[in-house]
Amino acid sequence: MSVEDPVIITCAISGAIANRDQCPAIPYTPEEYGAEARRIADEGGVHIHIHARTPDGAPSYEVEDFVAIRDAIRDAVGDAVIINFSTGTVGVPVEKRITYLEAGRPAVAALNMGSMNYAKYSRSRKDFVFKFVFTNPFEEIVELLEAMRRLGIKPEHECFDVGHVGSLAPLVDMGLLEAPLHADFVMGVVGGIPASARNLAVMADNLAEVPGPAGAPVKHHWGVIGIGRDQWMLVAAALTLGGSIRVGLEDNFYLPDGRMARSNGELIAKARQMTEDAGRRPATVEEARELLGIGVGARA
Repeated sequence: MSVEDPVIITCAISGAIANRDQCPAIPYTPEEYGAEARRIADEGGVHIHIHARTPDGAPSYEVEDFVAIRDAIRDAVGDAVIINFSTGTVGVPVEKRITYLEAGRPAVAALNMGSMNYAKYSRSRKDFVFKFVFTNPFEEIVELLEAMRRLGIKPEHECFDVGHVGSLAPLVDMGLLEAPLHADFVMGVVGGIPASARNLAVMADNLAEVPGPAGAPVKHHWGVIGIGRDQWMLVAAALTLGGSIRVGLEDNFYLPDGRMARSNGELIAKARQMTEDAGRRPATVEEARELLGIGVGARA
């Protein structure tokens, strides 16, 4: 990867945890997802990561909610964005996650690459706001990968620590993954790798060393997912190192000046401005498909 490459600007449109008491702009209904997708596409976002919700805002893993949101986004923006379904969750069987992938057939699906403590800590309270063990054993990873291969869905490998990057090598060797690999480095979660430019470079360097079937480094693409207010520092670091970027209301509500975003579009507009200020340019949706290795026939 190089700073000469166009930057894929991804939006994590909603997430599954935060609610409108925390940020009024979070979409709940399919129509609201569609309206946000229009704002995202208008500002240069070409890749939308989806956690489904019911129309009252509760997290959902049901086929009908994923499909309704997908259809609303398609009605709003057509083929102007790549749709990405999350498979990350706690306590939802793999079979249920595969069912909504089968029904929705997104072009991309996010795949968490390892188990970890996952927490948010409050310095003022001297306690964790929440904490749980995020289990992603190899058995589940392999089952999801086999389903994605069968369905023609490109996996997005969400790596929360350096060991998660290292876990890609055996999966390549097993023939479960094809180049180019598409990895996103999730930084700023307590229990995962701390958010810093140095650590981002370490993650990128480790990905560049993952061997392909013939032993040479496998072709790949990477981006950064910064959680919380460290997001903008990590966006700047990724742009400098040659990576792509993700912003959105799942990850962070605030613009760099501290104002709460009024829409995902505002976050994407700032990401696009930073991309251009760094001397790079946003990828078109066609370029994003090529960089991610998505087949021409993959519409979603």
